Amino acid sequence: MNPESIPADGHPARLAVGIVGAGRAGTALGVALARAGHQVVAASAVSDASLRRARANFPAAVITEPSQVLRLADLALLTVPDDALPSLITGLAATGAPLEGRMLAHASGRYGVSVLEPAVRQGALPLALHPVMTFTGRPDDVDRLAGTSFGVTAPEVLRPAAEALVIEMGGEPVFIAEEHRDLYHAAIAGAANHLITLVAQAMDLLRTAGVAEPARLLAPLLSASLDNALRFGDAGLTGPVARGDAATVAAHVAALEAATGPAAGAAGAAAVAAYVAMARLTADRALAAGILRPADAERLLDVLGGRP
Repeated sequence: MNPESIPADGHPARLAVGIVGAGRAGTALGVALARAGHQVVAASAVSDASLRRARANFPAAVITEPSQVLRLADLALLTVPDDALPSLITGLAATGAPLEGRMLAHASGRYGVSVLEPAVRQGALPLALHPVMTFTGRPDDVDRLAGTSFGVTAPEVLRPAAEALVIEMGGEPVFIAEEHRDLYHAAIAGAANHLITLVAQAMDLLRTAGVAEPARLLAPLLSASLDNALRFGDAGLTGPVARGDAATVAAHVAALEAATGPAAGAAGAAAVAAYVAMARLTADRALAAGILRPADAERLLDVLGGRP
């Protein structure tokens, strides 16, 4: 396959799909493409769990090593961990794997298409298709792709094909420039992963405060807060920092220091530092948005300023 052979509407013909790294993400993407009418013909996997997953979801596929996956496929999904992707590409190019005319699509959030350059020099067609979703390995992973955005980076000539593949998987393509991939990935990873850390930490503190079911207590509040953040941005801020209640914030810090004292070790100190850092950032954003008055901001920063 070459760019000129892709139809003018960008819709790729029915493709033989190979999966290099049949983990959670690779399996979900492969199943989505199979539902769209493509055929998963080959897969590679390292762990026993990935092997079982590949055989269960793609019973007609050949389980083989990566270069043979490429030999059988028109489109190869390279769904390995981010840190393993550059060495995989370099290795495939160095060992003479059949690359010319094959579409190579990785699902890494961090990388654009430059990571595929060793393969591109041998005629591969590069795509970066990153689903903005977390996968658990359960059968419903593929259903989560419906309406999910994909961070897409591709050469101009391949953008219609990339867009068509994402739409076929039920997703929505969002094009990300090559030079912005790290920033894009930092934003979504910080939002998703740090949110879990913040919520888990809050549940730990609530248990210390004697709350038996912290998740039940937090769920309505956090659901409303997330909705406010997505709909209104900084204008959705509420709470003591946004109101400038410096005494309340000082009481929070003191309570955290008491609850996560020396017995908690480094983790306790980190919890206090995280609260202080987020309070400072919230104050800065509330001030910039006109929600927090400068005089109140000064009192807050006086409370937080001597903290680590």
